[in-house]
Amino acid sequence: MLMDRGRSQLLLIDIQDRLAPHVAGGEMVTANCARLAHYARRLDIPVTLTEHYPEGLGRTAPMVLAALGHETQALVKIAFSSWQEPAIRARIERLGNEGRTQVVVAGLEAHVCVGQTSLDLIAAGLEVFLVADAVGSRVAPVRDLAIRRLERAGANIVTHEMVAFEWLGRGDTREFKDLIEVIK
Repeated sequence: MLMDRGRSQLLLIDIQDRLAPHVAGGEMVTANCARLAHYARRLDIPVTLTEHYPEGLGRTAPMVLAALGHETQALVKIAFSSWQEPAIRARIERLGNEGRTQVVVAGLEAHVCVGQTSLDLIAAGLEVFLVADAVGSRVAPVRDLAIRRLERAGANIVTHEMVAFEWLGRGDTREFKDLIEVIK
């Protein structure tokens, strides 16, 4: 199944400035999360941004906030699964009830918050698209194992470019021209 921008929502999980530097490939993961934020902003796809215990892990990485246009407010959580936080769950459910049943998931860490959230979303009947090049863990093999587990559980494994091109659908639009430099 293709990702459809009219049916999609983007969930960016815990891309925080004190956590990202400790993640294997953290710079790339953060940059790809920022790319996803650019795509969503330009294509009017709703974004849910979470921060896990920001007092300890810091706020969302500035690169991601800049891509969102500083308009998106992070929803703070303490549960590892975003789905277990009432405000976050209510937002995702509301968007799902509006027809946005495809949840594109990216962030940190693949084996904890991203993983538990994705499993809960799948159990709730939502279509999960896990952006493999925009999720990370402190140790690369742990990230890889988490991705394999989520795929077996029903997540669709994609890349940030797959997201961009499926949301765009065509190469002859103004949106494509606006985003091609971000995609590269």
